[in-house]
Amino acid sequence: MRITVFARGALILVPGIVCVLSSTPVLAESQKLTLAQVVNVSLKNNGELVSFREEKGIRDAGKVRAGLLPNPTLDFEAGTGALTGSPAENNLALGVSQDFFLAGKREKRLSNAERELEMYRWQLADRERVLRGEVKSAFYDVVLAEQRITLSDRAIVLNRQLLDVTKERLAAGDIPELEMNLVKVELARGEGAKIDVEKTLNQNQAKLWTLMGLALEESPSIIGAFETEIAMSKKLIDLKKLAHDKRPDLKALEAEKGRGESDITLAQAEGIPNLTVGLALRRDTTAMEIGGIEGKDTAYTIGLKLSMPIPVFDRNQANVQEAKAKKNSTESRLTAAIRTAEREVETAYASLLNAEKVLSLYKSNIIPQLDENLKLTQEAYRLGEVGILSVIQEQKKFFEVSDGYLTAIYDRQATLVRLESAVATELSGGVK
Repeated sequence: MRITVFARGALILVPGIVCVLSSTPVLAESQKLTLAQVVNVSLKNNGELVSFREEKGIRDAGKVRAGLLPNPTLDFEAGTGALTGSPAENNLALGVSQDFFLAGKREKRLSNAERELEMYRWQLADRERVLRGEVKSAFYDVVLAEQRITLSDRAIVLNRQLLDVTKERLAAGDIPELEMNLVKVELARGEGAKIDVEKTLNQNQAKLWTLMGLALEESPSIIGAFETEIAMSKKLIDLKKLAHDKRPDLKALEAEKGRGESDITLAQAEGIPNLTVGLALRRDTTAMEIGGIEGKDTAYTIGLKLSMPIPVFDRNQANVQEAKAKKNSTESRLTAAIRTAEREVETAYASLLNAEKVLSLYKSNIIPQLDENLKLTQEAYRLGEVGILSVIQEQKKFFEVSDGYLTAIYDRQATLVRLESAVATELSGGVK
């Protein structure tokens, strides 16, 4: 009768162990965050991302600088003949000069500043893409650790029940003391394994909180589970096209290429000197002596001055050459980045297909057969046909394979995250 009670309890626990593989952990924390909330908090508070957002002011200042005209120059000149024996003679001049851009330099500089802002916006979007992928991966790391803890708890409960049964059978003289000691060892191993998983959970949580930019005293719990089914309707060629059209790092390089073309145009325009226009008012006082009588004459003149450097030696050819080299470099980096992005998509897509195959094997063959094996072994132990070692071994195998099943689900989820990051698109209906 005692063995029958144990067997019934064990059989009741088996479905529970299987259910934990797809259940959402329930935590006692008051504040619980979903994946969407975790991603939003990270995009808002991540330290590196916040710092990069502040750099927009640098680009805005560059645009303001590009649109400014040069300041006018005020000229003042005064002369006297007192030091040359002609104290009555003097002159005074007041003028203002202004540089004028030729060849549309101001408009070209503004265009360059706009290109720089466009590059920055795409670079910011790319950092958000990368951070989103890192946060999702860290989130599912925490989910995996939590579900492993739940699985460890189930193993500990089952081992404790088995220990109670062995104590009763030992007292009845049905089994040797060695069997009870073996169960004690398994119980201790299970409790040690749980401690290791808890340590991993703390490390994964710390990584997630860091990505979220939380203060040290903040440690919210999360609500999340692995997706049970992932419908992938897009083909590889469609995913590559998505990556080419959506990835912000490629867009940033395309914008940088456009800025390179603008740099060349501006450098060529800079080869044409600016025109300086000056306007001056001059007063000249002269003295003349005729027949012992000294007379003064004052004349006022307005002068216009135009000046421009002659581009004989320096036609800004060095800057034109530099701009062309930078543009060629950007084109090469863009070509390499496109190939890298396509390779990332191919790798992630192939990994996702492989993960689906592995998971399908677990679902169709391994898990159901393992469950049946455990039931048969427990029944055989109840009937006295097998010893405690067979039960322990089968139970250990059950939990090891169950952990492998969790890992397979996690691998598929992590691969999907990498694929979504590679194509910069949500492929599973959005953040969950």
